[in-house]
Amino acid sequence: MHAMQYTIALPADYDMEVIRKRVLTRSHRTDGFPGLETKAYLLRERGVDGSPVNLYGSFYLWRETEGMNRFLWGGEGFGGIVTDFGRPAVRHWAVAGDAGGPGAGEPTAGPTAASGYAEALPGGVDPAEAVPQALAAMDRRARTPGVYRTVVALDPRRWELTHFTLWTGAVPPDQPGDRYQVLHLSHGKAVRCDR
Repeated sequence: MHAMQYTIALPADYDMEVIRKRVLTRSHRTDGFPGLETKAYLLRERGVDGSPVNLYGSFYLWRETEGMNRFLWGGEGFGGIVTDFGRPAVRHWAVAGDAGGPGAGEPTAGPTAASGYAEALPGGVDPAEAVPQALAAMDRRARTPGVYRTVVALDPRRWELTHFTLWTGAVPPDQPGDRYQVLHLSHGKAVRCDR
């Protein structure tokens, strides 16, 4: 599996209702997208949950690279972002592990918040030691009340681990990283894509 994220910084006085309306009217387009596991539509709003910025973005888990490629340059998805906001940098990682939490079993509760942070592996640290430690921490986090799903992904170019968690309520204050509002969660279908 692959993880992918892009974010778009918005002006401090930007009307964030524009983003909420955009997600409300367009997010259905990625529901059932081939090769997609999940896509979280994310928002950070200046002054909310300690955010100093307005930001719009998405975090994806892809089952298949063909689906990710189709989304990015196959004319089925990313073009709307490029047209409306320009072409943002897209970060992507190999997923080292992911786990559902207690919130995933709640039939009426979907994720409403997310947290994420990156952790650089110090030079000389063997990934064969660091990644299992990160996965053990992920497994502990997965048992935290309110966790919907949690992921650890690795960027081997930068030797950086990314920790991303979806929550069914507010992000607990003891959790590190940036906090996001989750406006919508799309689920794909497991169908192999043709180019």
